[in-house]
Amino acid sequence: MKLDLALQLLRQSGHELPEGDAANPAWLQSLIDSLVDMSSRDALTGLANRRSFELALAREIDRVARAGEPALLLALDIDHFKRVNDTHGHASGDLVLKAVAAALLDCVRPMDLVARVGGEEFAIVMPNCAASFGQTVAERVRLRIEAMPVAIGLSQQIHVTVSIGGAFAPQWVRSSPVLWIERADVQLYRAKGEGRNRVCLEPAAVSLVSAEEKALLFGISQFQDIE
Repeated sequence: MKLDLALQLLRQSGHELPEGDAANPAWLQSLIDSLVDMSSRDALTGLANRRSFELALAREIDRVARAGEPALLLALDIDHFKRVNDTHGHASGDLVLKAVAAALLDCVRPMDLVARVGGEEFAIVMPNCAASFGQTVAERVRLRIEAMPVAIGLSQQIHVTVSIGGAFAPQWVRSSPVLWIERADVQLYRAKGEGRNRVCLEPAAVSLVSAEEKALLFGISQFQDIE
């Protein structure tokens, strides 16, 4: 390992450098742990990145297939985010992204995973979330963002909203991360098409099983596909 390069990467990402002597095994382990953490997180917001999100989806799909417990995936998009960048500049856009990320973390449980999966796109994986609670949970997130002022200057604030789509993992079915994401995206596009700043969820866990899911039904773990 090139220590100078590793330390430079940590500095650039804003991570704290390990304290102590580089010859100490504990120092080296701390450095490795910091690099692993950096590789799993979005540099701007500190949320899980796309790879961590996909791994979490695969784990949750395996759990749902084995235990039959409900799980909800929320796909979120900041409404008219391009307008924020065009009007106020990309630095202000970054402040909005950070503020939305912090608000999302405030809305979830410790077991939930919040990820930034694209420019202004976020996702939340919610294990053991029953269909009867899904709409309430998603609305709480939407209202939290809508009510949040974002400071973009010493005396300037703006407000943003999010559109949210949600899909439940098919219980007792070995699905795939791609199919689950597609279902949530369908609902997200519906929310945006109906005027934005709204929640659209599948009414309940999907009972229909696609041909691809049938092929996966007796398949092996999804983890090997994305590791």
